[in-house]
Amino acid sequence: MQLKLCIALLTAAALSMTAQAAFDPMMTPKTPAQWEEFTTVSYQGSIASAQALIEQYGIQVESLEIAGVPCYRFTPKEVRHDNLLFFVHGGGYVLGPGLAGAPEGLIMAARTGYQVLAVDYRMPPAEEPYPAAIDDMMAVYQEVIKHEAPKSIGVFGSSTGGAMTLILAQECKRLQLPLPGALIAGTPWSDIGKIGDSYESNDHQDEVLISYDGWISAAALLYANGTDFTDPRISPVYGDFNAYPPTMLVTGTRDLFLSNTARVQEKLLQAGVETEMLVLEGASHCSYYLFNDTPLADFYHQQAEKFWVDHLAPRPKVAK
Repeated sequence: MQLKLCIALLTAAALSMTAQAAFDPMMTPKTPAQWEEFTTVSYQGSIASAQALIEQYGIQVESLEIAGVPCYRFTPKEVRHDNLLFFVHGGGYVLGPGLAGAPEGLIMAARTGYQVLAVDYRMPPAEEPYPAAIDDMMAVYQEVIKHEAPKSIGVFGSSTGGAMTLILAQECKRLQLPLPGALIAGTPWSDIGKIGDSYESNDHQDEVLISYDGWISAAALLYANGTDFTDPRISPVYGDFNAYPPTMLVTGTRDLFLSNTARVQEKLLQAGVETEMLVLEGASHCSYYLFNDTPLADFYHQQAEKFWVDHLAPRPKVAK
């Protein structure tokens, strides 16, 4: 990795740690009090990041309710494309309520010039576990496609959001709904069980997640709530990838979820789906947006914008 990028990443990491000084990735909350403390600390850091991004980029934020689910519409200062992007935030199914889940979507809107619709789905411990998140996402999607041409919509998210992006396509097929035009699944949590080589090889090499044996193992148990980890609606790598829309996958050489992403790529290629996969040198989990002011983030968002342009159908014009 180039020295300039190393310095930028370390600076961004230091700022992030300052914002979330008490956030411990190796914490494994068990009691309601421990979960409240853990999620509150995360919320404080993430909401500060979201507010800073809104100010930095001059993004217009509109609160909505769609199909009874809280949502946000992010409109960048410079709208360069007509298409709508449908965003599902990450956070291990337990972190990122409200605008605390917004940073990835805000950055995508600002850097690529697309309007972004973000879904604020229900999460434990404050709300319901599986399948509430999936139900909320699909309720919003079904309402959106009443007004938007599905092939003109791009769906994206990272980590949990990457898994939910993959699940959305599987749910569309199960429910016989039209699929979106394209997907970007960033470092998807495609298997919430500890299966895959990088759970071992990148243990304590990933500077973001650190280890499966920290908070994400506790989050997996809390969210699944007794459901088998190999259920495709929880771990989409076990689902059906036939007839998927074009899909971009993103990961990094130090990403704890590198194997999760590689296993999805294999399934997509076996199904004959048009697929591309970015493996970013030296990148930990979600580094391509968590460390926003870096060449790594520049490169990723350039590739994302190109992918959307190449694969999304034009948004139909509304007759006046």
